[in-house]
Amino acid sequence: MGAIERFTDSARGVGVEPKIQRFVEGTKTAADAARAIGCDVAQIVKSLIFMVDGRAVIAFTSGANRVDPSKLAAVAEASEARRASPEEARAATGFAVGGTPPFGHPVSLPAYVDPLLLAFQEVWAAAGTPDAVFPLTPQELLRATGARTADFIER
Repeated sequence: MGAIERFTDSARGVGVEPKIQRFVEGTKTAADAARAIGCDVAQIVKSLIFMVDGRAVIAFTSGANRVDPSKLAAVAEASEARRASPEEARAATGFAVGGTPPFGHPVSLPAYVDPLLLAFQEVWAAAGTPDAVFPLTPQELLRATGARTADFIER
């Protein structure tokens, strides 16, 4: 089973019926995705994997923002946080960097969401590959992932 099919099955399992769109030009970066979709870069959900005291967590960040690892460590009640390597991210999620969806991972990861994403009626996230995205509401993102809103953004 391919990455998109695995993602679609897991989405349905959490009550989300994803309307996946694929773009041959790719949606690997937030800017690429926003350009392809025709939305504001702030509406792009970056699903970023960090290693926090040696365990994987996922930070859902607006495409307009960057994660401050020290703030993320504090939010996760840990002493340190660093961006996961591509290998660590794939091991934690089962998906390649650039296509990591917000859910559908082998195990549920502690998740944190950037408050800026909650300001939109619709946001867009990766759907398992670097050329596939889907729209969802911020409320669906919170419900499907169990993420908690937290301030972990660089200022």
